[in-house]
Amino acid sequence: MISVPLSALEVAMVQTGAPAADTLRDTTEFARRLEDLGYLRLWYAEHHHSPAIGAFPPVVLTAHAAALTSSIRLGSGGVLAPNHAPIMLAEQFGTLAALHAGRIDLGIGRGPGTFDDSTARALRRGAGPTTDDEYRDDVSSTLRFLVDEVALGPLPEPWLLSSSTAGAALAAALGLPIALAHHIRPDNTLAALSHYREHFSPSRWCRRPRVLICVETVCAETEQEAARLAGPMDVVKAGLLKGRGDIPFPTPEEASAHSFTAEEVQALTSFRAQQAHGSPETVAKRLMDLVDATRADELMLVTPIYALADRLRSYELVMQHLMMPTASQQ
Repeated sequence: MISVPLSALEVAMVQTGAPAADTLRDTTEFARRLEDLGYLRLWYAEHHHSPAIGAFPPVVLTAHAAALTSSIRLGSGGVLAPNHAPIMLAEQFGTLAALHAGRIDLGIGRGPGTFDDSTARALRRGAGPTTDDEYRDDVSSTLRFLVDEVALGPLPEPWLLSSSTAGAALAAALGLPIALAHHIRPDNTLAALSHYREHFSPSRWCRRPRVLICVETVCAETEQEAARLAGPMDVVKAGLLKGRGDIPFPTPEEASAHSFTAEEVQALTSFRAQQAHGSPETVAKRLMDLVDATRADELMLVTPIYALADRLRSYELVMQHLMMPTASQQ
């Protein structure tokens, strides 16, 4: 059993050979099933111009899922502040919070959501990368507009997404809950957490430090099956190690035939050791160890598995082994 709630991050991986519309259709079933399984919240990530990840706006997916579910919390994880005018973010998520009171989250991040410079410039109308001061102003303005301009009643719950100490410092200064991208930069997690907790200033949004850890989780009945299911994302990651964001999301069969370099194998093995891959017993232990090491208030699982049925089975197995007593405990 685990002492913290479980949530999920949807990155909407697009299957090789299938239209992106199929991935979009799957997000509906995914939200409904996660609610049935008892997951606390489901967030949608913002991505652009990638053959492996659908460019589906988090605000649209949030609105769609909220209309088709009744209890699970929904929102962005995250919407990327440099790509949007603060008042528009406040209006969009403020409206969602008014329509679905107590169920909407506004997770804000910094990155461009793309590995393509021309796409990043198009998103920002030709502007260059955001400075630290500009990002802070964007986040602060979005929060201010939520309160002073939108003022529709119930507010979305704001979170700051971070994978670094700099992001943790901003979350602490603004008094926001923090969602740490352990699934992207696990080596930064403990240092970022230490800074966040040490420098946290209470605010109207959060009275004490509040920590969500996002961890890549691939669970199957056996270690071998989990490794097979993780294969497609390994191929995508190997491309990212070379600075390539144009690698499609292959089938498990295509991934099993992929040839990795020794350096890629080493990097992938090191990364996987800090995530939660394997059988239910292995995954349960790794997630519990992560909670113990970080003192997290919540875990968010991201599960980049090719087939929807296998992905849902992973979430089901984790919930069964972490949140429900086994026969020996009953």
